Amino acid sequence: MPTDEAADLIELTREICRKELAPKVDDAERARTFPEQTFRTLGRAGLLSLPYAEEFGGAEQPYEVYLQVVEEIASVWMSVAVGVSVHGLTAYPVATFGTREQQQALLPGMLSGEQLGAYCLSEPLAGSDIASMTTRATRTGDGWSLKGTKAWISHAGHADYYTTFARTSDDGGKGLSTFIVPGDAAGLSFAEPERKMGLHCDPVSQVMFDGVPVDGARLIGREGDGMKMALSALDAGRLGIAAAATGLAQAALDAAADYANERQQFGRRIADFQGLAFLLADMEAAVTSARATYLHAARLKDAGRGFGKEAAVAKLVATDAAMKVTTDAVQVLGGAGYTEDFPLERYMREAKVTQIFEGTNQIQRLVISRQLLAR
Repeated sequence: MPTDEAADLIELTREICRKELAPKVDDAERARTFPEQTFRTLGRAGLLSLPYAEEFGGAEQPYEVYLQVVEEIASVWMSVAVGVSVHGLTAYPVATFGTREQQQALLPGMLSGEQLGAYCLSEPLAGSDIASMTTRATRTGDGWSLKGTKAWISHAGHADYYTTFARTSDDGGKGLSTFIVPGDAAGLSFAEPERKMGLHCDPVSQVMFDGVPVDGARLIGREGDGMKMALSALDAGRLGIAAAATGLAQAALDAAADYANERQQFGRRIADFQGLAFLLADMEAAVTSARATYLHAARLKDAGRGFGKEAAVAKLVATDAAMKVTTDAVQVLGGAGYTEDFPLERYMREAKVTQIFEGTNQIQRLVISRQLLAR
């Protein structure tokens, strides 16, 4: 860790995870309950605002520290870690592109730990192709009116505000703008949550805007800058998912190694069989590589250098590692790994979506190759 304060933050996170998250996760995931109180606990501990300025309620920690906190949370409760990453993403446009007045008005609430945000970018027919979105913001006398539908939105129906990207002109990607929509705005409604194979405590659903009024002061930055903000935020968000995927993979590896040390066959620990020991070694190499890629990208970001390609690499490597490691961990446990008596089957289900959201891994390869060859 770069500082003693950062090391203390990791210890604090581990303590909260051990005492507050670990006892609840299994029952909550089975019941598909939204962990509102858990987010409040993390917020009051200052863990929802780590990379943002102290002036507005953040902890002004390096991004590499924030990401390691996300990894620790993910090693215990993946749904909550994803929520922490999403919340951090929702504050990014205001913190990075907002005016001084907007930052003073909005960030203290966003970073207080008492508010939770949602990030409204994807649409039913606009996922990877952001520029094709159709949700539209129309000027009114004193602000804007938003109409359209967003899809796959974490915290839908539970968020206190919605960082929303909408079309303000027909100029393709240059016609998008960014708004902060209050969670209690008139005309805002939500579909039933999607029935997902994993992350059951991360409710995801469509968000409908039916003439939702938004004050003019809640247009963030300049009109038409939404695409730039979205892509910039996604670079940071991909690192959050990479860190979470790494934590999930670490949890699977730890569970598999513990089981291999305890389970006996033919009078020996199964860990003593070279075939299984080498499988665990490959899992360790995958987890260590994933952590190294996201930390490298985070340190570039902290140094003020370009990190878009490295963020895509981290997201690709870490999420592919999470899928492989969780699958192999189920194999180590054999039939036991296929039951709900152990968390490995949940880890495997949770890992799959990490290869899809924040840009599919096919899109990451596109980002990497384009930047690599743009010489």
